[in-house]
Amino acid sequence: MARPTLIVFARAPAIGVGKTRLARDVGAVEAWRLYRQMSGRLIRALADPRWRLIVRLAGAAPDPAWGPVRLEDQGQGDLGQRLQRALRTHSAGPVAVTGTDAPDVSPARVARAFAATRGGHAVLGPAEDGGFWLLALAARRARTVSLAGVRWSGPDTLTDTEAALGGPVRRLEMLSDIDTGADLARWRSAQLSARMSITRS
Repeated sequence: MARPTLIVFARAPAIGVGKTRLARDVGAVEAWRLYRQMSGRLIRALADPRWRLIVRLAGAAPDPAWGPVRLEDQGQGDLGQRLQRALRTHSAGPVAVTGTDAPDVSPARVARAFAATRGGHAVLGPAEDGGFWLLALAARRARTVSLAGVRWSGPDTLTDTEAALGGPVRRLEMLSDIDTGADLARWRSAQLSARMSITRS
């Protein structure tokens, strides 16, 4: 079996570009700072010898905070077309795609996703907003994957994606995406509660 490939979809950080909903709540400069922090921490954490790590980039240049990474251009088309193209391109073995909006994605969770593709399965990590934080496919499903008809960035994204994939789909645990100021506040509150719980124990 070919070595798995993990593809991170990321945007080159720039003030006023991307994270528009978060920027409306916290300001453009703070949204840029937070995105740099989240994407840098996540990409560095996901560099793991168990898989090839590729960053598919939208924007002019990578952020030095990401560390040394293999870069590819996302290319043209809507999100579904860009994801589909990435998955098919790297379908020699199991392949997964994730973004940079879910700060709790970890190597352990990615490893569980790849393990769950055994037997030809598709795997989705649901996000609280109705989307997903990861999509992983066995090689044979990645070669022919179609994501046509998915309504992106909305409450139906996960269920639409399951329907588009067809066949058996396994779900992982639900994680938080940070798209708005309210999302950020909830995530920070949960992190604080978890730390306090560990301290008390």
